[in-house]
Amino acid sequence: MIKEAIILAGGLGTRLQKVISDVPKCMAPVDGKPFLHYVIDFLKQNKINHFIFSLGYKNQIIEEYLHENHPGLNYTISLENEPLGTGGAIKLAAIKSSEENILVCNGDTLYKIDVSALANFHKDVNSACTLALKPMHYFDRYGVVELNDDNSVRTFKEKQYYTSGLINGGLYALNVPEFLKETLPEKFSFEKDFLEKNINESAHKKSKLYGIIQDKYFIDIGIPEDYKKAQSEFKNS
Repeated sequence: MIKEAIILAGGLGTRLQKVISDVPKCMAPVDGKPFLHYVIDFLKQNKINHFIFSLGYKNQIIEEYLHENHPGLNYTISLENEPLGTGGAIKLAAIKSSEENILVCNGDTLYKIDVSALANFHKDVNSACTLALKPMHYFDRYGVVELNDDNSVRTFKEKQYYTSGLINGGLYALNVPEFLKETLPEKFSFEKDFLEKNINESAHKKSKLYGIIQDKYFIDIGIPEDYKKAQSEFKNS
């Protein structure tokens, strides 16, 4: 069982500035509540009992929200003094973890996977990092992940138009000691410099990346169209 989660909540929300006020992306209001509310609620339902919030841009807004609206929540703040990239943010937050395996997710994405299934698979294959993969059709916003027969990751394909494929849902089970022993800079991209690099070097490394396919509800509010979609789908939820 995974009991701890890192929530990446430092995004600027540049593409949403036309439709939301000057707040972090995860604080964009959806049906009267910050989107982050729904992420926290989902994780609590899946028995996550310690949250590590990775904050940067306008962190005070999120910290005030947590203090006022989630007084009983067991959480820790990991604060970037400057943008560190997704990898640097995860690395800084992972140091505050007390668990061997941890969930990593984005504060502006809700992917309602079966967390227990992800955790069990991650442990069974002794994975360094297991990606939750969402089947999708007719899209160009995401790249595609291809798996081998044993569900280890074979390739990451660039963003372009696809009629169908598995996308990286931005939700991971991460083996913290395996991750922290990597030689990585302070600032780096988790996707490019950790995930893709591991695939390129997999022939020379014992640890592998794996993927588990979960065709569950998924929404990423990073663009105005999907933010508008969330307003409709979350109404009265």
